[in-house]
Amino acid sequence: MSVFIEGTILGFSLAFLFGFGPAFFALIQTGIYRGFIPGLFLAFGIFLNDLLIVTVSLLGATTIMSNTENFSLIGIIGGALLVIFGIVTYLRKTEIEDSEDRSEIKVPHPLIYIGKGFLLNAVNPFVWIFWVSIIVSITARFSADTSKLILFFSGTLSVVLLTDIIKTFAAYQFKKFATDKFLILINKIAGIAITLFGIFLIMRSLFWL
Repeated sequence: MSVFIEGTILGFSLAFLFGFGPAFFALIQTGIYRGFIPGLFLAFGIFLNDLLIVTVSLLGATTIMSNTENFSLIGIIGGALLVIFGIVTYLRKTEIEDSEDRSEIKVPHPLIYIGKGFLLNAVNPFVWIFWVSIIVSITARFSADTSKLILFFSGTLSVVLLTDIIKTFAAYQFKKFATDKFLILINKIAGIAITLFGIFLIMRSLFWL
């Protein structure tokens, strides 16, 4: 059980020290603008991508991702997609929904949110670098013991998913205090943050050191 607890400690570290990328802003914006359930699906999409990265890396794909040219290509493509996400988010018109009119509002399919969360995480090469780096060190520590590695990363991913859900719920609860102007501001901030991060990825990939 101590291995699982160690994994949860890493999960909390990731959530609070490194959890403020594009996915974070998307979670907050979705929780406020769309509600808790859509935000939950978005968080699940992010979780699925983290799970995929961890699984692929544990199966030995670190050698594929060790080539900096692969990172550069992923960074440029991912950065461009993030810029598009950011611009769309910035330009989106936002208003608080009236409970009497909610039946007339078309809510996107849950798969849309899951796919968006998955893609936001997948196009960020630094997520891959970070997970691969952790997995390499943890694999060495546990001497590639499969059972311990599964237990460790089960704890890590569980906490990451839980904290993302908490962030979404907190944003949803805050919605009751929000005005239309505030929601517009949140959209603007989220859009700018995601766009700038996308530009950063492109520039960092073009001048990869």
